[in-house]
Amino acid sequence: MPSALPLGAPAPADGILDPQAADGAGERPFSLYVHVPYCTVRCGYCDFNTYTATELGGGASQAEYAGTALSELDFAADVLDRSGLPQREVSTVFFGGGTPTLLNPAELGSLLGRARTLWGLAPDVEVTTEANPETVTRESLARLAEAGFTRVSFGMQSAVPHVLKVLDRVHRPERVPQVVEWARAAGLAVSLDLIYGTPGESLSDWEHSLTEALACEPDHLSAYALIIEDGTKLAAQIRRGEVPDVDDDDHADKYELAEERLSAAGLHWYEVSNWARTPGQECRHNLAYWRGSDWWGVGPGAHSHVGGVRWWNVKHPRAYAQRLASGVSPAAGKEALDGDTRYVEDVLLRSRLAEGLPVAGLRPEGRTAVAGLIADGLIDAPAAFAGTLRLSLRGRLLADAVVRRLLPD
Repeated sequence: MPSALPLGAPAPADGILDPQAADGAGERPFSLYVHVPYCTVRCGYCDFNTYTATELGGGASQAEYAGTALSELDFAADVLDRSGLPQREVSTVFFGGGTPTLLNPAELGSLLGRARTLWGLAPDVEVTTEANPETVTRESLARLAEAGFTRVSFGMQSAVPHVLKVLDRVHRPERVPQVVEWARAAGLAVSLDLIYGTPGESLSDWEHSLTEALACEPDHLSAYALIIEDGTKLAAQIRRGEVPDVDDDDHADKYELAEERLSAAGLHWYEVSNWARTPGQECRHNLAYWRGSDWWGVGPGAHSHVGGVRWWNVKHPRAYAQRLASGVSPAAGKEALDGDTRYVEDVLLRSRLAEGLPVAGLRPEGRTAVAGLIADGLIDAPAAFAGTLRLSLRGRLLADAVVRRLLPD
């Protein structure tokens, strides 16, 4: 089942944000995330807030979803205005899920069009949709580009059939280069998502997936270690001994191979799990998350953050639709982050970026840890001496341990 929402304070029915949300808002970029909670099949490793078409009805169906999400966009614009925030153009939009491309291009385009009407889109706006390779056609990708989309992120995950089977992925490996070609013909930038460390995946399997992905010459590539989430089908299979558990050493070997192959192909890492061909092809939407910018998350279970105020929507699509139909906020809870929490999150997220953290911005206990991190080869020594804490390759493998040393209890 999907993961649980965090605990927090009750969210106001009118959606009004805490006063701190407006402080300095004019200097911060503003982004939108749109969650589309539908999938053809729920993958065995996934704990995202997703549902198959047969699970839902009564106001929560896939066919009704675009209209409901449009209502939240209208609600968002009203809330931001009543909360005293300045009008800001949208700098990035990201459609995630789920499988956003289960909605047709006209529906996705209507959501983007409403954002354009309500706020305006920045001249260099980045608009991304995730896509399962089996849910797009040459025509649908062309129509998305015509609607204003600029990027597509294909969930490739692996090029090896037996690995895809363990993950419950339904696309065929040979479909990926075909959809990449269609996306390029439409003028869309292309990102590929890979997963490594699937039970039964050998190092040669992973190398084959990297080879096939690089043959598509993507502008951007994400490679994520498989994490076994409680409550998923894959977790139950491991518990019953039907498939082997994941292995940290295996993850490390595969990450090092990814860095070797991707850097040799001209892609540079800019976040621990993300590589881009040029700085201009880095995912600016995800950078907005890691840098603590402002975004409004549309959809059931979607999270939002504006000026240190964070909230999250009710998870079930039916409850989400009912709240909006009643004219009340779909938010289930919220929290206003204090200075300590914002510092911890800033270190946690920004330390994962290649741009690094200013050493001078660390608190005393963090600055004290820098010498030891250099000695242990976890951060780049020349960069640290120049005033920036930047992970080494070894540090990327042990990023969580680096954060623990920067943020001791």
